[in-house]
Amino acid sequence: MTSESVTPMTGKTPFTTRQWLIIALLCGAQFMLALDFSILSVALPALGEDLGFKLSDLQWVVTAFALPSGGLLLLFGRVADLYGRRNWFIVGMTLFTVASLAGGLAPTPGFLLAARAAQGVAAAMLTPAAMSLLTTSFAEGPQRDRALGINGALLSLGFLSGVVLGGVITDFTSWRVTLFISVPVGVLAVIAAPILIKESRNEETPRLDLLGAVTVTGGLLSVIFGITSAERNGWSSTTTLVSLAAGLVLLIAFFAIESRVSAPLVDLKVLRRRTVSWGNTTGLITFAMMTGMVFLLTLYMQQVRGMSPLNAGFSFASLGIAAVLGGAFAAKIIGAIGVHRALVYGLLLQAVSTASLFFLDAAQGMPLLLIATATGGFGHLLAVVGYMITATSGLPDREQGLATGLAYTGQQLGVTVGTPVLATVAAAGIESAGGSGPAAVLNGVQNGVLIAAGALLLAAVAAIAFLRPGRTAAAEAPAAEHRVPVEAS
Repeated sequence: MTSESVTPMTGKTPFTTRQWLIIALLCGAQFMLALDFSILSVALPALGEDLGFKLSDLQWVVTAFALPSGGLLLLFGRVADLYGRRNWFIVGMTLFTVASLAGGLAPTPGFLLAARAAQGVAAAMLTPAAMSLLTTSFAEGPQRDRALGINGALLSLGFLSGVVLGGVITDFTSWRVTLFISVPVGVLAVIAAPILIKESRNEETPRLDLLGAVTVTGGLLSVIFGITSAERNGWSSTTTLVSLAAGLVLLIAFFAIESRVSAPLVDLKVLRRRTVSWGNTTGLITFAMMTGMVFLLTLYMQQVRGMSPLNAGFSFASLGIAAVLGGAFAAKIIGAIGVHRALVYGLLLQAVSTASLFFLDAAQGMPLLLIATATGGFGHLLAVVGYMITATSGLPDREQGLATGLAYTGQQLGVTVGTPVLATVAAAGIESAGGSGPAAVLNGVQNGVLIAAGALLLAAVAAIAFLRPGRTAAAEAPAAEHRVPVEAS
């Protein structure tokens, strides 16, 4: 498939049948990964009872997936650049399919955790490969923006529908089916990838920076482990502090190494680009606050309003629908107002919608919840598409695996850090209100949504201050001169 001529941003750029199939394959893979990340959350109690998990160990079902999927993204993004994005995608999809089947058949807790860890490794392989194949399959401009909008919509829909489907599937069948549903999708993707997508790799393949790979992977794994353990052990626990400190030391060592090697895993010039550094910062915040808000509202619905997990899951339907609409209309909005304004307005809309949740109360408030989550979901998707375009634009194809790896590392960190941070805020609010009754929980939730709204507002201010088109263009003009044409695919 060769890249087609691109109409102006205000014009409509139709996709060919082959391009639609590529979108279905690559964005469908992202949907599946997001679905699988969240689908077991509601099923954890049934899963634990079936396999004999201790209650305190159930969190490891989620953590076993989150650790490798976030910690290995940067490394595997560069590996995909160097050794072939399509091949890496196929290998990752094969591993994910086998791991999903193994997880569904797991006879013991240890077997399931190993399968979930393998799924996380596969997700780290798939995510940057799929995204870099998507960005190199469509010319920068309207077509790529539209494809990223569809991807963003399916990504959020996968995460949110996983919460609902996990409850429905577990209630009517078994928690094992939540893992089995990925198997036929994975088989189909492995067959379709070599038919639809041409291989894409860098023309020059330098030796992989192993020392840099070890330090950044170890650092990210330590940081993610520390953040996830904080929710269970507290931020002041020895495990949390040692993990975070070790991660910080390893990441500092990584940057020192990258500044000295001839073929670094991460070109620090890329990180110095405002679009990459500040774009990914806004992405991390929007994902962190959305994930944390879902946690706070689940707390509100179940412990303040007394709703069942299944009904609470269905109450997020408006959020999912709005997220899909946000992804569907993002390209048109960006065509009308530009990427920068779309990013800023998306963050502001998410901030205002989140702040309005402060007015929830114990007796009523569901209409407010449904409206606020819908408008917040729309703003979130607009911000997600805006940051993804910002963080991957203006870079040559040979850097797209790295760029998307960085973007999804920020996203994974956001998804990971959002719940522990806002859970800590909520817990402090509950304690200050004198107990664990509905009124105290409501106070904790209100404190959490205010912090989330404030963080989103700061992200919008940062986007205004550091990502203005004129400022970023002037600062990064030398780097833009070295861009190469989009590869044919």
